[in-house]
Amino acid sequence: MLAIILLLQALGGAVARHHHGAKRPDRCDGGGHDANDDSVLSILRHRERHRCRPSPARHGTPAVMTANGFQRGQDGGGPAACDGKFHSDHDLVVALSTRWYAGGRRCHGAGIRITSKHSGRSVVARVVDECDSRRGCKNNIVDTSAAVWKALGLDVSIGEAPVTWSDA
Repeated sequence: MLAIILLLQALGGAVARHHHGAKRPDRCDGGGHDANDDSVLSILRHRERHRCRPSPARHGTPAVMTANGFQRGQDGGGPAACDGKFHSDHDLVVALSTRWYAGGRRCHGAGIRITSKHSGRSVVARVVDECDSRRGCKNNIVDTSAAVWKALGLDVSIGEAPVTWSDA
């Protein structure tokens, strides 16, 4: 019984910190916890939803856009992680840093909207790959095809550009 009480206190504190503290950028955002239901099952369900969902990023998350080649033999390396295929430079495709890639949860969505801070233009691109932050990719990268740069009215030769992105 004491172990259950300690577990409830620990979980309750974690839930309270979630609602009253700052969001952790390395975690996924999930649904709310019913404050009237303090059962272990309710708290565990809340924690599971919190862990499993990618952040909605609806208001525009600041990022650095870089250029990537998604065709065979280009700097992107192997085939894209989402579909196991290579993609043309003419495709509106993107690789996201590990935390935003969210274990592939954004692979089959409606894509992401990328907005250039320079030109003010926006484009929707399909997430096809991960820019692996455990292997040298920074944690704030939106790595895109040449077609995305062109759609945003930017010169790919500048290498990096400030953008915001959100789920489309």
